[in-house]
Parts: sequence; structure tokens; C-alpha cells
Amino acid sequence: MPAERSRQLAAVILAAGQGTRMKSALIKVLHPLAGRQMIRHVLLAVEEIGADRIVCVVGYQREQVQDALASLPGIDFAVQEDQLGTGHALLCAAESLAGFEGDVLVCYGDTPLLTRETLHEVVRVHRAHGTPATLLVAELEDPTGYGRVVLDEAGSVLQIVEQRDADEPTRAIRLINTGVYCFSWTTVGPLLDRLSTDNAQGEWYLTDVMEMLAEIGTPARSVLLEDPQELMGVNDRAQLAEAEAVLRDRIRRRLMREGVTFLSPETTLVDADVQIGPDTVIYPGVIIEGVSSVGRESVIGPFTRIADAHVGRGVELKGWNLIAHTTVPNGSIVPPYVRQGAD
Repeated sequence: MPAERSRQLAAVILAAGQGTRMKSALIKVLHPLAGRQMIRHVLLAVEEIGADRIVCVVGYQREQVQDALASLPGIDFAVQEDQLGTGHALLCAAESLAGFEGDVLVCYGDTPLLTRETLHEVVRVHRAHGTPATLLVAELEDPTGYGRVVLDEAGSVLQIVEQRDADEPTRAIRLINTGVYCFSWTTVGPLLDRLSTDNAQGEWYLTDVMEMLAEIGTPARSVLLEDPQELMGVNDRAQLAEAEAVLRDRIRRRLMREGVTFLSPETTLVDADVQIGPDTVIYPGVIIEGVSSVGRESVIGPFTRIADAHVGRGVELKGWNLIAHTTVPNGSIVPPYVRQGAD
């Protein structure tokens, strides 16, 4: 569902932070989820809504991030040497957006559950109402830790107050900032130079742009996130596992809608880049990973692992098989405990 083509759309992905709570030598956004690096889930979503250009703001382990994404066409990289806040991150991307006059979608590289449908809705509402900024918000039972969104009676955004800067009445607000914005760049870009570090963190807050816009009489508009689960960021290994479970459930449900039968869905793991044809039956305990495919009308027996392999149409794998880096021809019947293509 690409965005309308009357205006150009750019996307800025913020991915400069280390993610220390992951307790890992690997930067957070490169941790795999359902067979795909975390940041690639975000990149694919913005690509699918028709972003004309993508700027990835990198900092910690920037060489590794750039190498990991080198195979993806059309991505520019902006370097944030010191992580001085979200406003500073977008300022670092400004050079890559020099002369750009369209809309800029901003989101984080560690929010892999955001869907293309949600991002498309943010852009659609932004363009339909012609406001200089549109903010994706969510209502949470427990908003602790999130910036609170203050609206006026008309529903326009007056300001976003970070948790550390909020008084008690503001902390009672349950409407929170998701960190996803759509900006009209010719209006918002120049405002970034007016950001200050007069806050508890001593950082340049991108959220301060909302208050600036309200002060000049062009307040931002908000879009309510229907499923707050999409908001889930990944800050530690427990959240990584939770996000993995959500993504794999989405994959299985999509494949079932496309005609695939899972006899025990909760025990089956299928990676994001796997393709399975209709009328195929998947038995319990199956793992299909990497860039693999299974043709239609096949039967994949229990506790089989398929890794970067292609299984043809009408194939029967009896079970307890390992099929890796190979192709199984159409109509094959593979007995139990057979390894094909594995070292």
C-alpha cells in the first residue's frame, strides 16, 4: 500500500544507540528476529509504503550496521557521533535531506512490530489534513516511562512531556508518544536549529517541535495506534523473545490465511522470508528458516528442519529430516531421519 505519489516521502530510521540492556557485544538493531535483523523489519515496512529515500542514522557500531544493510538499495547513512537526543539525531540526517521538499516519516530501528498499515495511516492522515506534523500516539493502562501527549480541546497536540520532566498531573495522562512522526520537511526542518537542551536529560528533544508548532498556530495532529502491541520496543532479551513470538505468530496466521495448514501452530517456527504454497500441511515441531520455500501440496513431517533450502511441489518429508542448502525435486518422498545438503 504505497503512499500517494503527489508528494515525495522520505523515511529516517533512528538506529544510533547501543542498547546496553541487551547485555551484548552486538548493537541492538542487528539482533535477529524471525530470521531477519531487527532493523530490517522496520526498513521493509517503510519501503512497502513507498518511501522514495531512506536515511538511517547510525552511531555505535556504525560500520557493522552499514555492512549489514549494504545489500539493500537506496539507503543513505547519517552518522550521529554522540547520542545527544532524538532531535540531534534528526539534525544529523538533515544533510541527507538537503533540498528535500516532501514529507519525512521518522521511526526507531528497534520497533520491529510496527506494521506497514499503521505507518501508511500516519502518512495518509498527515497528507489528508495538511498539518506540518502528525504524531502516532497510543493509550496505555500504564504509561510509565513514556512521554505524555498533551492535547487541546480540538485534539491537536500542544506538547509532549517526557517522564522525567513531567509533574504529577501530566504523569497521570495515559496518552503517550510512540516516537513515530510524519513531518512536512520544509516547515519542520528549519525548526530543528531552535531546539535546546534545557531539560532533565540535557538532550535535544525532537518532541519539543510539537510545542513550537503549537506556539506558531500550526499544531500537530495525532493518530491513535489501534494495537498498542505494535509499539513494543526491544530493550532486553526478554522483550526480544516477546517480539519474536509476536512476529512468528503473525507469520503463521498469514500463511494459514493463504491456505497452509499447521497441525500444531504454536510448535512450528517459520522465518519471515520463507514462502509456503497452499494446501501444504506442516506437522508439529517443524522449523523452516532462512530464505526457504516449500511448494504447494507438500507434507512436512514432524520435527523437520528446512534451512535455506527449496522443497518442491507435492513433496513428502516423512519427519525428523534435515534439509539444508539444497533443492528437493517435485514429487519426492523423503524417508525419516534423512539429511540432505547438510554438512
